[in-house]
Amino acid sequence: MYMTFKSLGLSEALLKAISKKGYTTPSPIQEKAIPPVLEGKDVLASAQTGTGKTAGFTLPLLHLLSENPKQKYRPIRALILTPTRELAAQVYANVKEYSEFLNLRSAVIFGGVNQKPQVATIRQGIDILVATPGRLIDLENQGLLSIKRVEIFVLDEADRMLDMGFLRDIERIMKLMPTKRQNLMFSATFSKDIKKLAHGILHHPVQVEATPENTTVDAISQKVYRVAKGKKTGLIIKLISEGNWKQVLVFTRTKHGANKLCKKMISAGITAAAIHGNKSQGARTKALAGFKSGSVRVLVATDIAARGLDIPLLPHVVNFELPNISEDYVHRIGRTGRAGASGEALSLVSADETSYLRGIEKLTDQKIPVEIIEGFEPDPNASTEPIKQGQGRQQRRNPRHSSKSGNSNKNNNSRRPKRNNDRRSNNRRN
Repeated sequence: MYMTFKSLGLSEALLKAISKKGYTTPSPIQEKAIPPVLEGKDVLASAQTGTGKTAGFTLPLLHLLSENPKQKYRPIRALILTPTRELAAQVYANVKEYSEFLNLRSAVIFGGVNQKPQVATIRQGIDILVATPGRLIDLENQGLLSIKRVEIFVLDEADRMLDMGFLRDIERIMKLMPTKRQNLMFSATFSKDIKKLAHGILHHPVQVEATPENTTVDAISQKVYRVAKGKKTGLIIKLISEGNWKQVLVFTRTKHGANKLCKKMISAGITAAAIHGNKSQGARTKALAGFKSGSVRVLVATDIAARGLDIPLLPHVVNFELPNISEDYVHRIGRTGRAGASGEALSLVSADETSYLRGIEKLTDQKIPVEIIEGFEPDPNASTEPIKQGQGRQQRRNPRHSSKSGNSNKNNNSRRPKRNNDRRSNNRRN
């Protein structure tokens, strides 16, 4: 017998909203996560992007809040913390859709935009707040919001939170909430750092997984193109043009690299847009909208900017540069092959990325097929030494150190960090 949303115990108002969206059966993560959340238990969930994890915590959260209505002035009773603006906006959209037939109010706050409209919404009284860490702490410091009445706390994309150096912010936010509350933590991977973080947040959690740990989606066709570093741009333009690809998400390691590749694409007659932390919120929103509508064929992104983007049925993902953290490869290619659809993930690998490729193959326990295209052969004399840490303005720090770096801004939220200062400062703008 197959599971239904009704059999999970959700209210009629939620079932009506789910039906309106056209969903009939819950995804595996929803099946596993919703019942323990409804029972009031803490949950540690592992789920890749595109598995329906947002509904996995949003639906039971809305059910619990609506079953126990509070005072008219509506204190913030649920806090959903996300690492990026895009993910915050996406989660908020889900909350709005699912709560359509409920007497619940919600708001979203993130940096990079004027805070006044956000504050005005909060002052009217809200039940659910979706937020990024920097803006949340900033508004709390100004006395413009309080999370002292939070009953349910959700930490979404916890692994990315650590990668971006938000550990200190998370610890600070935890102290602003009541100790007695329900905690839900979602992460793509269960690394040692994630388990350590979970131990400090969750109380006797129920652990659920939608997919085996550190596996890639079976429906994704993966391939590596060995190529000389200086010939990568020519090769990717050739692949997109000759393959007549209409929707391609391309990953670069740095913001500068994303901008440079985007310009080369446009010069070759391919409509492209870049999305990364230095882009304004308006530019990021416009680029994503163009990509979804088809007016932009190629979206060039850095890992941080792309995390949480809601792009259904994406056919092509290209790693213009391999990530230096193997788990990020899994996150990147997980953008394609979603919801059972087939997808293609290609990686352009130069000699200095050889060790990164080995790390990815070890993590995913597979050998990725290699191809060499005539005219774009790898340089036989190139060094196989990896790119040194710190080269490129967006090279990632070790997560264990990143929480400490850039901490000079910690107690000075009123002072806006310089845009190109360091990785930590840029991330605070999310």
